[in-house]
Amino acid sequence: MSGFDIFAIVLVLLVIVTLIAGVKTVPQGYDWTIERFGKYTQTLSPGLNLIVPYFDRVGRKINMMEQVIDIPEQEVITKDNATVTVDGVAFFQVFDAAKASYEVANLNQAITVLTMTNIRSVMGSMDLDQVLSHRDEINERLLRVVDAAVSPWGVKVNRIEIKDIVPPADLVEAMGRQMKAERVKRADILAAEGQRQSEILRAEGAKQGQILQAEGRREAAFRDAEARERLAEAEAKATQAVSEAIAKGDVAALNYFIADKYIKAFGQFADAPNQKIIMLPMEATSMLGSLAGIGEIAKATFGESAASAAAAARRGGSVPSSGPTPPSVPQQ
Repeated sequence: MSGFDIFAIVLVLLVIVTLIAGVKTVPQGYDWTIERFGKYTQTLSPGLNLIVPYFDRVGRKINMMEQVIDIPEQEVITKDNATVTVDGVAFFQVFDAAKASYEVANLNQAITVLTMTNIRSVMGSMDLDQVLSHRDEINERLLRVVDAAVSPWGVKVNRIEIKDIVPPADLVEAMGRQMKAERVKRADILAAEGQRQSEILRAEGAKQGQILQAEGRREAAFRDAEARERLAEAEAKATQAVSEAIAKGDVAALNYFIADKYIKAFGQFADAPNQKIIMLPMEATSMLGSLAGIGEIAKATFGESAASAAAAARRGGSVPSSGPTPPSVPQQ
């Protein structure tokens, strides 16, 4: 082999190596930084790229996809001096490969330390009850603070999630007793409310019952008063009729009126519950005179047959039950 052949082979190999050095294929989801004599010059995007061989070289290969960092657990002292163990995760994505390569030395470690520091800061300003019940608020505050801090590095933090918040065992036991006491308190309050409502309903029922009874008594009194009024009107008309008869010279009507009142009064004596035997000194002629008046009324009204019946009643001391009844004064 001659010297020319050796030179040709070396030249071909050099061309091949140069082509390989000047052509770069960047995979999808990555950006490569190019340095010329140690200085950043450009960023290669995914696909086929050309660089100046022997002068340019690949600096950093940056993953542009969303990545997750596991935040290690740490102890945090809350505002009310309770110690809890906390861990979490952070999701971030690089949007500027040059800044992520040359603005921070170790991107993952920097984000981890920054997130842990802000977890202590945010949760240390809250009470234990707030820490346990306001996890969304903690995540939002952490995201806002950490995202603003990593923005100069060409990184966007998308989410920060607190995974576990573990209080000490004695504190968990105390919280369990507190929860039980709260539930017992609520049960007692509900029972008292139910008792109170029951008493109110019973009182309302009694009130309505008394109102209805009063309404009934008022209606009965109204009816009684109306009946007495009508009775008084009837008595007044009867008295007026007797007065008119006396004014016309008809004494029999007066005798009938008095005899009727007399007999009704004796009937009331007989119906009294506190008397079984009635002994009244009286003259028989008074009763006979009253009966004579009744006979005169019957004679004037029904004729001689009624007068004979009245005379028989005077002789026998009683009025036959089968005879006609003397007319009474109409009442309203």
